[in-house]
Amino acid sequence: MVNIMSWVILLLAGLFEVLWALSMKQSEGFTRLAPSLVTLFAMAVSFSLLAFAMRSLPLGTAYMIWTGVGAVGALVVGIVFLGEALTPQRISAALLIVAGIVVMKLSH
Repeated sequence: MVNIMSWVILLLAGLFEVLWALSMKQSEGFTRLAPSLVTLFAMAVSFSLLAFAMRSLPLGTAYMIWTGVGAVGALVVGIVFLGEALTPQRISAALLIVAGIVVMKLSH
């Protein structure tokens, strides 16, 4: 059985992915120093945590969950904090991502 800590670390890696996506947006194409530095830091942490989690988690599952947390998390952050549109299509897309993650997790 896979250590529960690996799943916690993977979730944290996904949350840092959301942070780097948000800070990259705030960096305005890496023209603002502070958000650019946050982006690089969050990327390094996210990739490091993902690599650590992959020591004991299957590659496909870990990568899909990491990207799924990042994608859905960035969608939520964009809607809540950046005023992006909340549409039925975007909700449907997020639900499909979550459904894919659940199916992937249940498959092993």
